[in-house]
Amino acid sequence: MKEIKYPQLLITLAIGVIIWFIPAPEGVKPEAWHLLAIFMATIVGIIMKAASMGTMSMLAITLVALTGVLAPGDPAKSITLALSSFGDKVIWLIGISFFIARGFIKTGLGKRIAYLFIRVFGRSSLGLAYGLGLADLVLAPAVPSNTARGGGIIYPIMKSMAMNFGSVPEDPATHRKLGGYLTLNSYNMNLITSSLFLTGTASNPMCQKFAKNLGIDISWMSWFTAALIPAIVSIIAVPWILYKIYPPELKSTGDAPAMAAEKLKEMGPVHRNEWLMLLAFVILLFLWITGDLFGIDATTTALIGLVFLLISQVLTWEDVKSEKGAWDTIVWFSALVMMASFLNTLGFIPWFSDLIKQQVGGMKWTIAFPIIVLVYFYSHYIFASATAHVAAMYSAFLGVGISVGIPGTLLALVLGYCGGIFGTLTHYGHGPAPVFFGSTYVDLKDWWKCGFILSIALILIWMGLGGVWWKVLGIW
Repeated sequence: MKEIKYPQLLITLAIGVIIWFIPAPEGVKPEAWHLLAIFMATIVGIIMKAASMGTMSMLAITLVALTGVLAPGDPAKSITLALSSFGDKVIWLIGISFFIARGFIKTGLGKRIAYLFIRVFGRSSLGLAYGLGLADLVLAPAVPSNTARGGGIIYPIMKSMAMNFGSVPEDPATHRKLGGYLTLNSYNMNLITSSLFLTGTASNPMCQKFAKNLGIDISWMSWFTAALIPAIVSIIAVPWILYKIYPPELKSTGDAPAMAAEKLKEMGPVHRNEWLMLLAFVILLFLWITGDLFGIDATTTALIGLVFLLISQVLTWEDVKSEKGAWDTIVWFSALVMMASFLNTLGFIPWFSDLIKQQVGGMKWTIAFPIIVLVYFYSHYIFASATAHVAAMYSAFLGVGISVGIPGTLLALVLGYCGGIFGTLTHYGHGPAPVFFGSTYVDLKDWWKCGFILSIALILIWMGLGGVWWKVLGIW
């Protein structure tokens, strides 16, 4: 497969050039408008898959440096500013967490946890669904790539279970037996756990960074606390809802615990590196939860965890160097955060917020709030990347909401949680989606139908019950 799709790349560049030469609106600095041209071209290129995210991001960084939009007339300062986000602690939080996640896969601890849950819950198809979802829940805090978590750990086990019960990808007549139900359930449970933890998926720290740019501080613990009740209810509700709207033909999976027990027997007793990985996991959770008390932020905690794994030789430096997903994320994350942050610094986001405020200025915030969230949520139909969606729209929608009186922390958190759960809509809506959809267990029509029904349920849970919980917490 070619990495560069030249027709799409030319289209993205043409869009950037057109925006560049359109006169900047009154009140917008020319450099802010020109940065917008580069930013929009990058986002369109990512959506159209004109090139990999890394390639598009390096192209964007080069254009920002070359055109000098961040420091007109000062080439040296321009390149420094273009590369400034590589030193951002939020970028390194997510990158280091990828390295730590490698430990779960390398040691086999991730698989062992999944099989343990299946052994306990797997006597029915519904119980099996909960077991796989709970395994994802346990892994989510320290495995920030939900693609690695869902596609690398949960999916192979899920598929193996389905095939052992006669539901095989090659035979469409068997898909509804068990495989289709487990596929949709495992994918959607992955999205919920992605929203529950700040370190649950890559786009969450990006939301934290953009909120910080607008003066809103969100810690690992405050994110988790606010998400806890709606996430727990979602984890309970989603397998049951899917069981009703897309039921498996096989209701009893009594052999699943025995299969899981056999897999655990093959793995043998918990070995040294698994114990060390588990200890690192406990240390990470403890410091992420209590870090504010000790003055240790989330990135420092991640560094402590990584160093512990390196010194104990659970991971080697070769493991770190070979973790391509982490280094790839650091690059494209840095580019997108840099451009989005400077759009705010140069005044474009405040200008855009004021423009929208003029249109909805007389609207009560209690009315504007659900409108903004729903538009943000369902606009995900046009995005093939949660990160691209967050980069393109999060800051603007947050700024607009604040300008009409919506409590900033409330909106920042809700838009952040959408970054996980809006992936339910489509078969391309989040990183793990192509992996699960690629199993062929669920056809396109059923995927979209179930995704839309689940989207309504999730919005009601997070905006309804979540709203009550946030009121109790004093967020609004």
